[in-house]
Parts: sequence; structure tokens; C-alpha cells
Amino acid sequence: MVAVTGAASGVGHILLQRLLAAQDSGLIGTIVAIDDHCGPTEGVTWRVADIRDPALAPRLSDVDVLVHAADDRSLDAPARERRTRNVRAAQTLLTAAAAERVSRVILITSTMVYGATPENPVPLPEDAPMAPDTDAGVIGDFIEIEDLASFARRAHPALSVTVLRPAPLVGPEIDTLLARHFSAPRLLTVKGWEQAWQFCHIDDLASAVEFVIVHDVHGKTGTVAVGCEGALRQSDAEEIAELRRFELPANLALGATQRLHRVGLAPAPASELKFLVYPCVVDCVTLRDAGWQPEYDNAEALGALLEARGKQSRGRNVGRKEVTITAASAAGAAAAAIGTAAAVRRLRKRRRS
Repeated sequence: MVAVTGAASGVGHILLQRLLAAQDSGLIGTIVAIDDHCGPTEGVTWRVADIRDPALAPRLSDVDVLVHAADDRSLDAPARERRTRNVRAAQTLLTAAAAERVSRVILITSTMVYGATPENPVPLPEDAPMAPDTDAGVIGDFIEIEDLASFARRAHPALSVTVLRPAPLVGPEIDTLLARHFSAPRLLTVKGWEQAWQFCHIDDLASAVEFVIVHDVHGKTGTVAVGCEGALRQSDAEEIAELRRFELPANLALGATQRLHRVGLAPAPASELKFLVYPCVVDCVTLRDAGWQPEYDNAEALGALLEARGKQSRGRNVGRKEVTITAASAAGAAAAAIGTAAAVRRLRKRRRS
């Protein structure tokens, strides 16, 4: 029996469709869908539950494999509340799974845990160490979740815990810093550095999860990277998006973003902005060697991102509010960046008065 959290929408909903197809082929047994409400998918057993409730364990009765696809990656959620939700959900699920003797739990984090730096080789080895960054951004959520996974492996030897690390996700209804970056009037770059892009389409993530379940893939250290093969050059990304670049010195872009984040004008800290200007391309060797291949390459995934964001042939006009949000993350045009810097100066003057 395979159970999926967050099954009413997003990756969980897409995964259910793939598991149902595998079930028809005799590769998957009973499918349990877990969410706080029933979704539209038929042919599965729905169990309505709060995955952060310590009383969750009975809802995992008879489950062999549990896939956790209900994390919160929202840019607009208050960071502290999002962190609490994400960490508590993972902790509750792991504890409940161990109590109910579930054989395997599959968690989904991100390649962001590797960190993005100008020193990163392209590609990074899949078993590269995690970044030490644990700030208020979503990368900190993922690192804490992976720490919980490591603890669960030690505390519950009978419980197999696999962590899938997808590259930045693209697809319908995916609202991330990356999506907003490619909706800006220009693409932020730092002087002296050429970005390399790797993406993961949401359909490919669901496909990879299904493959990991059916073929019992675990990875050398219990972690498996998921994404398009290779990398897309910055110049190619600009050509596909039909956008020009906007260059800033690294210290100005990152320093300004961190200050703006502290006063609530930027949706993400500088640690996440680094992924827009420095490479984090990972060699997905475990899945490749096991025989899995993504349906999308990086160029096609970027095309899907642009389509999802409503891009037109020459790029779309972005509303004033969205330009402000994007500029606050240092991914907007020069005029917008200057405007946000001026906003910081005004805020400082008000505080002094």
C-alpha cells in the first residue's frame, strides 16, 4: 500500500495519476490519498487528516510506502509560520510512520540544500555536502527536514527514509522566486559571472517518485537528485525568455536584498537570491544509472515556466505590484532596484525621526 500526503493538489495530485496507471499495470497495490480534504481523484482511498496532528498514526495503518508531498514552499507565507508547518509535518510523519511500522518514507526537499556559490562545479556530485545555511528562507526548512530524516534513520533502523532533491520546480501554479525572476523586465546577473540553469518540471518529479517506488531506488546516502540533464547557459536562457540581463556587483545585489528582506520588502533572503545568480547544477547519477530519464530538458522546462507565468512572444508587461516584489528580490530592472533602495532610505529616516 502506497500513501501520498498533499494528494488533493500539486505534486501529490499528479503523483496519484501516475500511481493509478502503475496500479493498472500491476506494479502498485492499494493507493491511499491523505489531505485535509478529499480531492478529485477517484480510484484511491481518501483519508482526511491533519498531517501535523500527533494523532496521525492510525491514518497510516497498513501503509508500506509513505510519500510526503504536502510541504509549503510559498514565498508569501510568513517565514516562521512556514518553517513551523514544514518541520512539524515532517517530524509528525516520521514519528507516525515508525509507530505504525511503515517500511519506507519518501520526503521531497530541493537541490537548494547544496547551496549556490560561484565555486560550485557544474555539475555538483550528488553526494556533495549540504550547505550550512539555515536562515529564515525555505532552504533552511529543507535542511531541517533533512536533519530529521538523518535522525529518523538512526533512531528507527527498520524505517527506510529516502529524500528526493528536485532542481528548482517549474510548471502550472508553481510560484517561486525563480518564476518571479523570469517575469521581471530584465534578468538579474552579477558582474563577472555567467549563470548555469537546471530545472525540474513538476511532471518529472512525480515520474521520479513513481520510479523510486516501483524500482526500489534509495541512493547511496538515502538521497536522490532529480532534474533535467546538464545545464542551460545564461545566454541561452535570455534568448529563450527574450529578456536582456541587468548586471549588478555581487555585494550590492546580495547586500541590498538582505537589507530589504529584513524590513519586509523582499520576499526571500539573500541566500535564496544566490540561486538566481550562482550555479547549483547537480548530476542526477542515481536515477540515470537506474534507468530513469526526465521528459523535459532544461530548455523545454524553461519554456514551461514562461508559459505558466503568462509570457507572450516578446515578454509580458508586469504590473506595478509585481515589479515591486521582483525588484525587492533584486531581480527587477535598474529603475526598480533604485526605487527599492530609495524605499530603504526612507524607512531609515522614519525610524530616526
